[in-house]
Amino acid sequence: MCRNITTLRGLEPVASPEEIEAAARQYCRKVSGVQKTSRQTEDAFEKAVTLVVAATTDLLAALPPRKQPPKSDPPLRRLAARA
Repeated sequence: MCRNITTLRGLEPVASPEEIEAAARQYCRKVSGVQKTSRQTEDAFEKAVTLVVAATTDLLAALPPRKQPPKSDPPLRRLAARA
């Protein structure tokens, strides 16, 4: 799958809604092949992102805590660390 999607489970502090949405958008871009939405693809793409965000949020809430943190930070945390 896409190497740009990072592990969100086990982050301290926990993954933010913005981090979950960024991962959902990356996933939807990858599986759909849509890098930039058009009028024809925007509604379907945004609906898919919303569904993936909800599923990811539910999944992360249902899983037990990780014993070790992920090996790398999500992209939004990397950007914040650079600033």
